[in-house]
Amino acid sequence: TAELETLRLRIAALENRPALASTHSGDGAGDGLALLAPPAGLLHEVFADEQRAAGAALGFALGMARSHLVGGRTAILYLELVSEVQEVGMPYAHGLASYGIDPGQLVIGRAANPAQLFWAIEEAIACRSVAAVIADLAAGNRGLDFTASRRLSLRAAAAGTSALLLRYGREREASAAQLRWRVRPAPSQADPYDQSAPGKPRFLVDIEKRRLGGGRPAPDDTTLILDWTGHGFVAAQDRRQPAAPHRWRTAPSRPQPAALGDRLSEAS
Repeated sequence: TAELETLRLRIAALENRPALASTHSGDGAGDGLALLAPPAGLLHEVFADEQRAAGAALGFALGMARSHLVGGRTAILYLELVSEVQEVGMPYAHGLASYGIDPGQLVIGRAANPAQLFWAIEEAIACRSVAAVIADLAAGNRGLDFTASRRLSLRAAAAGTSALLLRYGREREASAAQLRWRVRPAPSQADPYDQSAPGKPRFLVDIEKRRLGGGRPAPDDTTLILDWTGHGFVAAQDRRQPAAPHRWRTAPSRPQPAALGDRLSEAS
């Protein structure tokens, strides 16, 4: 039918777009930088090899979801199992706000079992006001076979809503996800004003699978080092101007009165 053919063409167009694109930010801050900008309407798998890397995987998924908060799509839905709350935790509102994600736009849902979790994922994807759905599958992998993932992929493409499945471990099975990411925390760049302070988050990301045109999944050996900016994820090696190191001054041998306005910008 005409509707099926339209959907098929839309999926093919999404699959052929590159994950990294040179993006014009509109204010000059992100011009010419390689931003991580996958289109909306895709099914992603975000893998962490170990549970201790769950924070990096969740941060990466939230950053990806934030890029889809456009137009009438004003909500990100985070889903997890009730039994996993103590083990996995949940997003921290103040942390989200400090990186440009309004906590009021994040809706948290908890399901009693994997069957309810997958039902909630499908229903949320179909909602036109949802920008992205993040589902933490720490213990909810049961029932996620190729058929189930294909159903989620088709629904995401039809609704234009991205779905990101957080998964753990080194094993990989057949899946209809268009993109598969392996995420690990990377050493952050030094703070320009305090060499002993932690820098901004940095992620080491492998694109393990990128679905090519024609519906054929293919492995991908692309490895990215990404920094989080106000415009999204940017390839760290593409940053034009490295932050200037702070010039430390030699401490005086005896107390001296501070000059008016001395280091005021750092205290403001």
